[in-house]
Amino acid sequence: GIREVVNRRDSESEESEEENPAEMNMIWIFSRRFHLSVPKLASRRRVVQELLSDLLQVSHSLFSDSFFPVLEPVIGVGSACEGWSPHKEEDVVYCMFVPLKPPRGHAFHLEPDSTGEMPQTSMRIRVELVCTCTGEQPDHNMLCFLHHSEEELKRNQGASLLHTLCTGPYLDGEKIAVWFQTFVISAWSVVPQSRHYRMKVLPSCRSCKMKLMKASGRSLFVETVFSVQQGDSDIFLSSQPKEAQLPPSTTWLESYAVAEAKFFRHVAMQAPPRSCHLKCLRLCARLLEGSSLSIYALKTTVMHLLTLIPLSEWQHKYLLMRVDDTMRYLRCCLEEKRLKHFFFDNEDMPNEISLPPTFQGAQPLNLFQHLAQDPAAHSEALKEFDDL
Repeated sequence: GIREVVNRRDSESEESEEENPAEMNMIWIFSRRFHLSVPKLASRRRVVQELLSDLLQVSHSLFSDSFFPVLEPVIGVGSACEGWSPHKEEDVVYCMFVPLKPPRGHAFHLEPDSTGEMPQTSMRIRVELVCTCTGEQPDHNMLCFLHHSEEELKRNQGASLLHTLCTGPYLDGEKIAVWFQTFVISAWSVVPQSRHYRMKVLPSCRSCKMKLMKASGRSLFVETVFSVQQGDSDIFLSSQPKEAQLPPSTTWLESYAVAEAKFFRHVAMQAPPRSCHLKCLRLCARLLEGSSLSIYALKTTVMHLLTLIPLSEWQHKYLLMRVDDTMRYLRCCLEEKRLKHFFFDNEDMPNEISLPPTFQGAQPLNLFQHLAQDPAAHSEALKEFDDL
């Protein structure tokens, strides 16, 4: 059913090469009605990235002699960084991943989470001490955690990561969040942005949420999420669960947010000028507002369509067609109770997105699995969608 939607559209697109004034007028009405002009996301995102890179610079000088995780350059993720946020401008949250690397004398090992509370995608990060006495460049300014006495270590060196931000041998997301929040509050006066913004750290147990307020009363919301990269891939483990359910603080969840942001950058580089794919996402998000269908299901649908429909067919004049395709594709997936996760066993994946080898040939995750298991929820979702 899904391929038919796409094929049918190809022939229709050829017929409507000329811009239809009635259709362009309709697009203008939709744009006004749903406030589709994309907010000033790019300029505000730059402000947020600059702020965080300034904060990380302070952290590097502050923690250079300690054994806290090394904070890598931030990566913008989520809809605001992909350029299409479904929210009104004042409600947009700029989400930034801060990748963590082990400090000197430590190594991270990713282990499947056997607590079983979060199936498929949860892991724990075991922290292990490694010898620093030998190796290619022995660190003479540091005592080896493995080969110096506890007495010596206590007297001459800061505590290992195992004794600060871990629970047992595992990296603890909640402890990292408290540590980083405390650091942000103490370092705020040092960064140049403190001259233009007042800053408030908002409650969050697994991330660092900040509200930046300008004298004009305008606010900017930032969420810093801690992450650990899986090998050299674009798949990370994230400290912040998406669902309301909170797993144990040593459980880290697999996140595809970096790969998604990279996919949207790839599309932006290949797509025609004034491509309508971001507007299509915003319009469909507005249409689905208040329904039980998740924004993530919508985004996954559009990502699939961006690889199925040639990018030349995403010119601005085709906006209403692409919105129609998106809603039909979603309707098909709802009927079939199956929406394939974009990153598993997908032969249409752009080459520049790097996935762990296990993703190739893996059983694709079904984002509508809950509907397949619950006939009542499935009927309700179909009815709700048809009412839209």
